[in-house]
Amino acid sequence: MTTYFLAIVLVLALLLSLSLLSVLRAPSYTDCILATQLVGTIGVAMLIILSVIKREPYLLDVSLVLALLTSIMLVTFTQLRRNAQ
Repeated sequence: MTTYFLAIVLVLALLLSLSLLSVLRAPSYTDCILATQLVGTIGVAMLIILSVIKREPYLLDVSLVLALLTSIMLVTFTQLRRNAQ
């Protein structure tokens, strides 16, 4: 079961690197924000799976904080963009 979870984490790490490339090469501001949200979501998923593998409950807390920060970042960037227009 652990090897299954590790394989999932490796696939998520690959997707994370592709998402980071998407952030860097985003053609518009909206695409960049959505790609950043995707990076945060993949990071949360990786932390949850690593929490199950390592049996470390504090990683769940870290993943919740990351999810909260990602959503706050999305709202903040959206407000900044709206105020700039």
